[in-house]
Amino acid sequence: VQLQASGGGVVQAGGSLRLSCAASGKILPFDTMAWFRQAPGKARELVAAENDDGITSYTDSVKARFTISRDIPRNTVYLQMNILKSEDTAVYYCSAGDVGPLGGRFWGQGTQVTVSS
Repeated sequence: VQLQASGGGVVQAGGSLRLSCAASGKILPFDTMAWFRQAPGKARELVAAENDDGITSYTDSVKARFTISRDIPRNTVYLQMNILKSEDTAVYYCSAGDVGPLGGRFWGQGTQVTVSS
């Protein structure tokens, strides 16, 4: 199983980006898919997660700005990021399968998001 993340880039503060992460391989839909991020010099943190019941959770700093969504049959997860701030600058990783605070069984390769002020 491989997770392929895409959609990162450079955007000005206040702008938007949409990240995508698709799983390849013949697998059953994951129970939970999530996005993590790691900024330089900081620990990796859980940004948003969605389980197969559609229940979502977000870290406080992104609530009302980021939206996670899933295409469960295609094992794809998205992260719509609006009103981006410089502190959102980080490498974003998708993770799936028994996701907990430190991650899941599977990880994507990471995609860089840079927000310029």
